[in-house]
Amino acid sequence: MMGNMNTPAPKAAAGSVGTVETQFLDLPRPLRLDCGGELYPIRMAYETYGTLSPARDNVILVCHALSGDAHAAGFSTAPAAASTRDGFRADERDAGSGRGLGWWDGMIGPGKAFDTDQFFVVSSNLLGGCRGTTGPSSTNPATGRPYGSDFPVITVADMVRAERALLNELGIMRLAAVAGGSLGGMQALEWAVQYGDQVDAIIPIASTHALHPQGVAWNAIARNAITDDPDWQGGHYYGTGRAPNAGMGVARMVGHITYLSATSLDDKFGRRLQFADDIRYRLTDPEFEVESYLRYQADTFVKRFDANTYLYTSRALSYFDLARQYGGGQLAQAVRNVSARTLLIAFSSDWLYPPAGSEELATALRASNKEVELYVIEAPYGHDCFLLEEARQTPMIQQFLAR
Repeated sequence: MMGNMNTPAPKAAAGSVGTVETQFLDLPRPLRLDCGGELYPIRMAYETYGTLSPARDNVILVCHALSGDAHAAGFSTAPAAASTRDGFRADERDAGSGRGLGWWDGMIGPGKAFDTDQFFVVSSNLLGGCRGTTGPSSTNPATGRPYGSDFPVITVADMVRAERALLNELGIMRLAAVAGGSLGGMQALEWAVQYGDQVDAIIPIASTHALHPQGVAWNAIARNAITDDPDWQGGHYYGTGRAPNAGMGVARMVGHITYLSATSLDDKFGRRLQFADDIRYRLTDPEFEVESYLRYQADTFVKRFDANTYLYTSRALSYFDLARQYGGGQLAQAVRNVSARTLLIAFSSDWLYPPAGSEELATALRASNKEVELYVIEAPYGHDCFLLEEARQTPMIQQFLAR
């Protein structure tokens, strides 16, 4: 099934999961990594919403994008210094209530897309993260100091193995669904390929089987901005009183612009000046509203995110390529053992993860006689649509899960 959705849908239900506390679990065994090494110890940060059924068969794992964390829904008992609510015009959308609110709160809760009256939803901070799960800022047991750039290079497959190990410790063997947007969608796809017999359905949103070369290039620019900052110090900046905030800020600006569309920027900012009725002939001060907006994005992001985590996660995202990893270069071959039903949702204005990628994946799945549905939502906000168009995604996801 393929659809093109350009009409408004009813608003998502307003049910809340309430106040949620992040939990932590130490994995009991070393984790084998694609780079050839092992990582141990590993602590995983996670949250849960809803009630686990006696048969433990109602679990949905939601996976976050590059800048997300375990706190997907409800209000955190320990809100971050800067809100983790991403997405274009997030401050306006949340009307000041976003601080402490989960990054996908509009999708998780009673009556919402991932209905906690039916499902037990699990969200974890990914491996390599900086929001409670072991990553470059964690202590290296061999040295007693943060890993920094001594942390092993990781892949999306490694992230999924860590999630599988977490769920094992929680006594959850099978998943009703795995869902996520962007990098979260890549994790959902990896689950279907790597643990196909343990997943009933996957919902990759604004995602792809492999990032297009333009996306790889933008990620490279963002990483170079960090590593070229002298305060990066080869990745060992912890405890020095200096951090690569300037480079990290540029990386955030670059990344954020790739999440938007030309139309959304023009609608919100146009060429309006920030501080005066005319240009002021300044080189370093922001003259335009869009410049000031990007500086705000940079300043708030460096308060809550670790530069090394950005490097590692961005690299893992760029490495991800189902055809190369599992199909000898052939996507249809890579998905041949997928047994999960698949719902793909893409957005017309998303040029970073364009609908063409989802269409290629749907074609490959159908070639192997797999059950797949694809919807392309007409919306103007670019990649950020997966965080903004929650109400329009909700009926698609509800109907898919009901089947």
